[in-house]
Amino acid sequence: MSSVNAVNTTSLLPPPLLDVRQVVRRFSRPPSLWARARGLLLGRRAQGQVVHAVDGVSLQIQPGEVVGLVGESGCGKSTLARLICGLDRPTEGSIVWQGRSARATAAHAASGGVQMVFQNPMASLNPRLRVLDLIGEAPVVHGLWARDEQAARVAALLDQVGLQADAAQRWPHEFSGGQRQRIGIARALAMQPELLLCDEPVAALDVSVQSQVLNLFMDLRRQLGLASLFISHDLAVVRHVSDRVVIMYLGRMVESGPVQEVFERPQHPYTKGLLMALPQVGKRQGAYTPVMGEIPSPLAPPPGCHFHPRCPHAMPVCRQQTPAWRELQPGHGAACHLHQTTDIQ
Repeated sequence: MSSVNAVNTTSLLPPPLLDVRQVVRRFSRPPSLWARARGLLLGRRAQGQVVHAVDGVSLQIQPGEVVGLVGESGCGKSTLARLICGLDRPTEGSIVWQGRSARATAAHAASGGVQMVFQNPMASLNPRLRVLDLIGEAPVVHGLWARDEQAARVAALLDQVGLQADAAQRWPHEFSGGQRQRIGIARALAMQPELLLCDEPVAALDVSVQSQVLNLFMDLRRQLGLASLFISHDLAVVRHVSDRVVIMYLGRMVESGPVQEVFERPQHPYTKGLLMALPQVGKRQGAYTPVMGEIPSPLAPPPGCHFHPRCPHAMPVCRQQTPAWRELQPGHGAACHLHQTTDIQ
């Protein structure tokens, strides 16, 4: 009887805000004219290039949750964010918003339910528009604001992100990097999103300005209860702002779990290597142990486990088979052949 009740209760639970299901994104480029000519001379067909940017990623984000997405440059973090917000489409898999179809998800993203804060604020702000239109144009076009209330709404948003109301009449080049990022955040908030995608929003800023922008994110989260996907290669930043962390390597998700659990008990060799390279108080100078080797090219990812050329625990099976995802603790999982027999010590 209790098991039946448990099943019924589970079925009544609301769907996650965002459900990314086995998403793949490949970018294909046809062979060049020179390659085709060379192929004709050699009597064989020239092959184009395929970039495996995202390779079978699945993740969920609950309402109000902040998920940190970590990985080296080129691992597919930004591509995944662009897929989620509708700037690109997956080659395979689906992205579902609150249990709705992929088509409804794309429509919701286009109407502003998902907003993105980009890494380079100067590149993402139109230099030919004043701040008033940078922030207010989209909500007026989508019918969220009336035209005659645009100035007041923009002033309120500028105040919310720590800028003066007179900034509305200025141009993007008149602001510092941190101020431009605040404008980018205000522009995203103007669309009243339920999910905020933050693509390395502090990477291009000075350290002192980074802390100000991070504190702004924390304040906005407390005030608005926004769900966020916070993308970064800085583990210390992710630990500070996130509830849960996802580790990506060469297009694949290799570990995911609550922040405290992953940082204290990493279960994938790549995660462990990243944490060992993280500066810590009391660690001896020169004692840092980074992940050895270079990340392979997404044009030709290694077979089996993508991480095996750099893994100190690599076994023959790692070169042959893609490791299956395994949940090791409630909410904490990893994709590693080591867990077929034992946990990483």
